[in-house]
Amino acid sequence: MKAQTPPMGFNTWNRFLDSNNAPDWEAITHKSVVDLAKAMVDSGLKDAGYEYFVMDDGFQGYSRDSKGRVQGHARRFRPGVEELVAEVKSLGLKMGIYAVPGRFTCGQQYQDYHGLDLGSLGYEEIDAQAFADWGIDYLKYDWCRAHVNDGLDAPAAFRKMADALAKYAPDVVYSISEYGLFESHKWAPEFTNLWRTTDDLFASWDSLVNTIDQQIGLESYSSPGRWNDPDMLQIGNGTLTFSENRAHMIIWAILNAPLMAGNDLVNMSDEVRGILTHKGLIAVNQDWGGRQGKLIAADGGLQVWEKPMSDGTTALAFLNRGERAVSVKASVYAEAATKLKDVWSGDGASATDSIEVEPHGALLVIVS
Repeated sequence: MKAQTPPMGFNTWNRFLDSNNAPDWEAITHKSVVDLAKAMVDSGLKDAGYEYFVMDDGFQGYSRDSKGRVQGHARRFRPGVEELVAEVKSLGLKMGIYAVPGRFTCGQQYQDYHGLDLGSLGYEEIDAQAFADWGIDYLKYDWCRAHVNDGLDAPAAFRKMADALAKYAPDVVYSISEYGLFESHKWAPEFTNLWRTTDDLFASWDSLVNTIDQQIGLESYSSPGRWNDPDMLQIGNGTLTFSENRAHMIIWAILNAPLMAGNDLVNMSDEVRGILTHKGLIAVNQDWGGRQGKLIAADGGLQVWEKPMSDGTTALAFLNRGERAVSVKASVYAEAATKLKDVWSGDGASATDSIEVEPHGALLVIVS
């Protein structure tokens, strides 16, 4: 079965956004994308478990070819889609691609990207067969206001591509993105592997905590092969501090959220690399102990999230949303616990000891 653990990888979209959160189309080229794939390997992300390299919007040419297949942009992706996929996969990575259920991609919808018939509407089987022929392993299928532009029903439109994939490319991990508009967590588990639960996450603390709040109560819909997706990681982007980046990773870990990086891998700092590749945080994210982490307490600016681990221990994440440090005791939230381990540092302590959580930060501990 596909996606038995939350998918891990890299998506190109956030990497190519400018300061106004608009894509720099001219920067998205065959070379820049392949350089990112190489950096994904060289930086240690691949060895840490990040396996899917997903080419998001912006690679497409002006129109489809004579077979009705999407082409690469003639100037920026001159070698073509097949060559791009082949180069990425030659690095030992799995390849993902972007498509939409309607007529218009999000680039066309919001950023004046030029093209005709770039969406999959009416081309679902052609696209699914192309994905199979190209060796695609992962599909990001992005809504992009298809209900407004094309009058589509979200569950029906997403299921239509699921049926096409089942026919031509059954091994493709199927990721849908409708931003939580239509409560996809209630119907998407029937035929997708992961579904977006919120609007886009931006590289700011306010956006991060707002997105986290929207995950409350969704834990029952998550299971192996079926994951709630609070959006791609913003670690290493924008003005997020080290503490905020680490808190981001900690909460995505306890939520069993897909880990799709989107920073500049070519020029990544050691600090960011250390967060993204931290073995302990990744181990919590990839462990399925019976349910996704859930909120068990909230006191002012402090939230406490709990996740059962498969070895019988419990992971607790303490998220300090406030402006001052707070002290907590793990034993208050896990009465039977006698000891804890700080996942980030590896240090052990008594569960009754006070531990400090810095402002705009988080701690992840394993209690037993």
